[in-house]
Amino acid sequence: MFGENTPESNDYEALLKTLPDMFIKIRAELHKKIIGQDVVINQLLSAMFCRGHCLLIGVPGLAKTLLIRTLSEISDMDFNRIQFTPDMMPSDITGVEILEESDTSNHREFKFSKGPIFTQLLLADEINRTPPKTQAALLEAMQEQRVTVAGKSYHLESPFFVLATQNPIEQEGTYPLPEAQLDRFMFSLNVGYPKFEEEVEILQRTTRDEVSEMSHVLTKEEIIAYQAAIRQIPVPASVAEFAVKLVCASRPTGKDILPVVKKYVQWGAGPRASQYLALAGKVFAALSGRFNVSVDDIKNAAHPVLRHRILLNYHAEADHMSVDDVINEILKAL
Repeated sequence: MFGENTPESNDYEALLKTLPDMFIKIRAELHKKIIGQDVVINQLLSAMFCRGHCLLIGVPGLAKTLLIRTLSEISDMDFNRIQFTPDMMPSDITGVEILEESDTSNHREFKFSKGPIFTQLLLADEINRTPPKTQAALLEAMQEQRVTVAGKSYHLESPFFVLATQNPIEQEGTYPLPEAQLDRFMFSLNVGYPKFEEEVEILQRTTRDEVSEMSHVLTKEEIIAYQAAIRQIPVPASVAEFAVKLVCASRPTGKDILPVVKKYVQWGAGPRASQYLALAGKVFAALSGRFNVSVDDIKNAAHPVLRHRILLNYHAEADHMSVDDVINEILKAL
């Protein structure tokens, strides 16, 4: 069954029945190194099974990088890490053409040397530390799963995920991600501080030499099969209309603007948000053992999908209103 890109109805339902157990297996393996962060782990895995990219936002020391690296260890996906810096160039990500001596003749010819983006799981560490020109090198890869260099396109192997990290506190020497770049991420995940008991366990584990044997519990073929199966889950017309209504309600334009949006929102979410709400709703439904998407599934996806697509104005800052606060108010009004 694994490896089929277009499973029949019976196949995809049978496969999706195994998804909750697969999540349990993955979480159990991740928890050999990661303590807590269950919400972040569930949302990260949900995006992965929807072919979506994730932006993880949190202060240093919250195991963002460790989580992504551990995910690569328990799967057979190729993994690369890029540590973004202010002096990084686009070619440092995509690759560069090098003039080399031909093996068959004395002539020189250009040969493309692939950059670190040619992988399946890419960790873009501190992505906001590099200028927009270099950040833009990821755009084509994230949207079309290919890279174009010197007029020639190179396809990226499936599955392909970009998992980026960002420090929300330290702003010196950083470059805010452009809206076009942010919109390529399916989810924006807030990685918070661990609970007291979890932090005690973190202290005890990390202050002694302890080697955890990691097991491969997920293959590339399984990921691709789950991705295809999830897309077969139908979205009822009423639920699709609610998803679009929710996205439209985030925009301070048109008729019947919500008061909270009119007061605090400078720019709302675009059509890609509706698509990601539906995809997230599909995987949330599958995790609940259902093969159709409900309005509650869309609501559960609202915060990670919308929080990086809504731009607040100075009134929100003055009134200490966060994006999540605005999303809560929108959900209450619908």
